[in-house]
Amino acid sequence: MGRTSSILVVDDDADWLEICRDILAQLPSKAEIRTAGTGARAIAQLDSQPSRLLICDLKMPKVDGLQVLAIVRRRFPDLRTVVLTGLEGEEYRSRAYSLGVDMFWLKTEMQQNTKMFLDCVESLLGDDGAGGFRGIQSKSLMDIIQLECMSRNSTLLQIMRGPLVGKIWIRDGELIDAEVGNARGEAAFHRILHWKSGSFETRPAETERERTIFKSANALLLESAQALDESNNPQTEFIERGEHQKTVWRLSLLAAEGAEFVVTAPAEATGKIETIGTSSAETMSAWARRAVENSRRLGERLGAGPLSHVAGGGLQLRLLVLPREDKSVLVGWPADADDSHLLERAQKLVASWDS
Repeated sequence: MGRTSSILVVDDDADWLEICRDILAQLPSKAEIRTAGTGARAIAQLDSQPSRLLICDLKMPKVDGLQVLAIVRRRFPDLRTVVLTGLEGEEYRSRAYSLGVDMFWLKTEMQQNTKMFLDCVESLLGDDGAGGFRGIQSKSLMDIIQLECMSRNSTLLQIMRGPLVGKIWIRDGELIDAEVGNARGEAAFHRILHWKSGSFETRPAETERERTIFKSANALLLESAQALDESNNPQTEFIERGEHQKTVWRLSLLAAEGAEFVVTAPAEATGKIETIGTSSAETMSAWARRAVENSRRLGERLGAGPLSHVAGGGLQLRLLVLPREDKSVLVGWPADADDSHLLERAQKLVASWDS
């Protein structure tokens, strides 16, 4: 038997295979990456050296990707499978899922959202018995939705749980609609959020979709988290209670003050970073630490006294860093946030963060 963490990538484009190899090298598990330029070679490799995961293109000469997947389903039933293709069209997606693939990704989508692709692949290399959603077993739907919103993506999340199919539309990082059965809007969103497990796929955004949800993502996630917390439904077992309570509290603080995210910057670079609301915590924390250090040095030269805060901004965000003894706290706000009480609101948010 081969390494259970090995990945076989199949594509007739040699340059694309190198791109995939470079991207997959970033996986935390450091999986072994093997490649094959044809479907026939892929099957031969799987016979001689089994893999944990197959990533397969669809358009290939002689033996195409769908034929490879059909053979794999019969001969290697435990092999996890991902389609990674440039072929757009519902018929390809439907045929691939009918063959039991775990995920279907377009090459353009993978390059635009590499982090989520790697998260998905990493989870498929893990334990089959893990909870969560097929594609990202270690994450709840709240995590998945928050990741899409934090990344300011436009996408359609399609979530399957047995015969049930739910859809959540996200546009530029904002929830705009949800649908499951006869329910639509907020009611459908909360119903989907109660699902403990299933599978999901990201699909192209529908820019013309009518908006029925007008609350912020943080507010809706908070409502769903509170509903789950108050419920006696055993589905809440998938949330570690302590971490869940902390997340609910911090989400409520963000929603109440209108902030986008909070990131801590420990005084020591090796310290533990805490965050909610952003997927770029390490980068943000390092920036906040440098901003405080540089501002303090400048203040000492000018004799300006103790540093109160550091403010900055751009086209998309306003930033405030509040220094504390053991760490600094970076708060991000929308670019159109009212400047008049921003510092006061940030201080209130930071004061409540660890309370």
